[in-house]
Amino acid sequence: MDRIRIGVVGCGAIAQIQHLPHIAELRDRYELAGLCDASARLVDFIGEMYHVPGRSRVTRYEDLLDRDLDAVLLCFADPKTDAAVAALDAGKHVFIEKPMCFSVGEADRIIGAAEASGKTLMVGYMKQHDPGYQFARNEVHAMPDIRFIQANHLHCGNDRHLSEYTLYTFDDIPSEVVERSAALREQAIRDAIGEVPEAARRIFFSLSGSMIHDISSLRGLFGPPDRVVSAEVWRGGSSVTTVLAYENDARCVATWTSLPELHDFRETLEVFGAGRRVGIRFPTGFDRGLPSPVTVMGMDGEQPWKKELVVNKQNAFKLELIHLHDCVVNGKKPITDGYGARQDHALCRDIVNAYLGKETT
Repeated sequence: MDRIRIGVVGCGAIAQIQHLPHIAELRDRYELAGLCDASARLVDFIGEMYHVPGRSRVTRYEDLLDRDLDAVLLCFADPKTDAAVAALDAGKHVFIEKPMCFSVGEADRIIGAAEASGKTLMVGYMKQHDPGYQFARNEVHAMPDIRFIQANHLHCGNDRHLSEYTLYTFDDIPSEVVERSAALREQAIRDAIGEVPEAARRIFFSLSGSMIHDISSLRGLFGPPDRVVSAEVWRGGSSVTTVLAYENDARCVATWTSLPELHDFRETLEVFGAGRRVGIRFPTGFDRGLPSPVTVMGMDGEQPWKKELVVNKQNAFKLELIHLHDCVVNGKKPITDGYGARQDHALCRDIVNAYLGKETT
């Protein structure tokens, strides 16, 4: 099975901008064999665009799982847990666009289904597949005395980036589908963090939906933190700063804040040692073709030096699809698997609990 028959569930912005064009480009590895979206008009429109047969365009993921598919890519509105479990139970390999879920309990359900099926479960943390990130990771792993880490995620409004693309939407999603999705989301959030004040709830959305990228990138470099030292939520839940403790008494200060007025997305990760410093700046996930520049600083004897590098311009979304193919065809272990995602969602919960002054169980 060198060419994977894949179905895509969710034909919204990230599918239109990133996943579907890359699946089409990777035609030696993938056949787009099915599409699903709650909007019948959208799934037909996108199906015509990508030459997907009419019988393989559906509005219910359950109907897509009846088709002759090897794998499914889930990139619809959260939560995706029921669809992921159903796909794994149906014997499909599953690629879940982040976040995998909201709660640790949901993560355990998905991981359990993957273990029972023996199929690949991969989570869409494209930044860990970014060549700049992988270069920076190797530089960080060579640092002997990491002392301080700083992650800043300055998030402008997504609509400013989405306006650069021609995106297709229709207004024919049945109201009962919208209501059921909202009810499932409410239940998943309660399962994750319980009944909490509105500010905590708002920041949980930002943690699990956007800052999850930074949490995942930190885990890829250092593993999960030893503990959450503190968490402050400010500006009514539009911003959060957390301090995380890592081994050897290192500390990370990580901030996510909403700054919607300027078309200037900034996401940086910097690692500081006594004699070595490494930093990376990521583009927004809605950019295509922009690199993630890496800065490395050090000493040559008494002489300081600084290098700014662009490793290459390969799109991280495309690279993760190439990696998914390798995992399915050759049995490789995903770089971004369900176990790591479970740790990320546990940390989202722990940050909220730290803000609320609760003990983590």
